[in-house]
Amino acid sequence: RPPPPSPKMLGFRQLSKLSLRVQTRSFAAVPTTMKAAVIRETGAPQVMKIEKDYPVPSLDASKPEVLVKNQFAGINFIDTYHRSGLYARDLPFVGGQEGGGTIAAVTPAAEAQGWKVGDTVSYSILQTYSEYAKVPAGKLISVPKDIPMDVAVSCVVQGMTAHYLTASAHANLIQPGEWMLIHGVGGGTCQWAAQMAKAMGYKVIGTVSKAKEAVGKATGCDELIVYDNAAGKTYEDYTSVDGAAKVMEITGGKGVKSVVDGIGLATWEMSIASLATRGIFISFGNASGAVPAFPPLKLIAKSAYLTRPKLLDYTQTNEEKNSRANDIFRWIKEGKLKVSVDKTFPLDQVVEGHEYLEAGKSTGKVLYKIE
Repeated sequence: RPPPPSPKMLGFRQLSKLSLRVQTRSFAAVPTTMKAAVIRETGAPQVMKIEKDYPVPSLDASKPEVLVKNQFAGINFIDTYHRSGLYARDLPFVGGQEGGGTIAAVTPAAEAQGWKVGDTVSYSILQTYSEYAKVPAGKLISVPKDIPMDVAVSCVVQGMTAHYLTASAHANLIQPGEWMLIHGVGGGTCQWAAQMAKAMGYKVIGTVSKAKEAVGKATGCDELIVYDNAAGKTYEDYTSVDGAAKVMEITGGKGVKSVVDGIGLATWEMSIASLATRGIFISFGNASGAVPAFPPLKLIAKSAYLTRPKLLDYTQTNEEKNSRANDIFRWIKEGKLKVSVDKTFPLDQVVEGHEYLEAGKSTGKVLYKIE
């Protein structure tokens, strides 16, 4: 009779069995290739190509990972920055960083954390314009049964971004009852941010184009600065109104304690000019182009603060991520936050989705439907 296996060998055999179980049970119905929107060179939207034989990611049985069968993927401006090369990425890559669907496979480590096949989840990782995505368990957000998946996916990047911009990025330099300026409340992230800022007790000035004025009003902003449409476009012509003067008029010459600015090139100077003493300029996007380098002396008139934050640094722990998600889902259920899904494109129309967003046509969330 052979000697009993050593504890070390037994552990190895148990791990091997677990790994085999993951492969047999979890991958039995999962194909080896999938449809994905792949970027092999950076540039205009046309560089994104649909490939139907892109490899399905494989899970590492030693790590807490899941494979999600995607139902929707969000389209965000940051995706256009990756695609264009403004934000460098290793090539090739699959576009997107926001998705949601049903868990199709789990590793033992993810299972030990409570995740199981069939759970509905949303998440943010790089590579979501695809039928399947490999997601670390720590990136998952459990979707409540009464939240539709398109709404849940809409919450991940834009919703979570809006939350940290209005709740955290200002470093408490603004207090409830004080004024916050939010650019572009007629669509995207700042439509969310305006509603959240109101839910948190701030007084909100929103900027919006004439074409999207009704959308801006629906956010509940205390005041709106309405700009002419840019020639042939639905987004704002920021030269058509002296926005900083309007802000000073609204605030009695004091300015705002916080500016949330995802527009960038067209608005950064107006944003700084609109600040109150010891106010903070939160520059988080480049919809009109990147903010150029400027000397710190630009901030001296108001002893102003500047931050250029990103979502990853405001969802560093499961506790922080889940706290933000729980606030968002609660506000949706309470009717304090209305999620507008503006348009959904099939993944085969990946080019058209980016063109629509970059043309400034959106009045809410833009998605790809994957299945």
